[in-house]
Amino acid sequence: MSIAEHLDTAVLARTWVADSVHSRVSFAVRHMGVAEFHGSFRGIKATLDPDGLRGSVAIADVGLDDDPSQEAHVLSPDFFDAERFPEATFVSTSVEQTGDDLAVEGELTVKGVARPVALTGTIAGPKTDPYGNERIGLVLTTTVDRRDFGVDWNAPLPGGGDAIDWQVALTANIQLVRKDA
Repeated sequence: MSIAEHLDTAVLARTWVADSVHSRVSFAVRHMGVAEFHGSFRGIKATLDPDGLRGSVAIADVGLDDDPSQEAHVLSPDFFDAERFPEATFVSTSVEQTGDDLAVEGELTVKGVARPVALTGTIAGPKTDPYGNERIGLVLTTTVDRRDFGVDWNAPLPGGGDAIDWQVALTANIQLVRKDA
């Protein structure tokens, strides 16, 4: 069953590709048990068409909002192991729309480990930009346990607990341009 059967056929019967300049996948994880640590990936590749939503991010294109000096550690085998696993991917298995709300099921692969995930969010558009291109926007969120993907480095805190929480909030904010115009 194609996703076009569940979505606005005027929009989803078409092919849309990510505008990587105006898209990002971000993450937030509690650090030292007191505040969230934030980062993001740019250079997103994504396609939305009647067959589903597929996307990837280049792991080496990570940016840490709170402490860029830690980027090398995040890219190391302790976390993403970017040299061996340069890309994280997502492939949907179902997409359902209710008004502007989306429910997306699919498979997320990080460090070569694929796990099912459920995302929720919204779809906006289409809108025509000043250059005549049709655009839509997706904002999708989920929370994953990073250990499920082999991202399991941590350090114990002297008073108990771990330096970095196991739960990571992911947000994909993706602007797509109609390709088959």
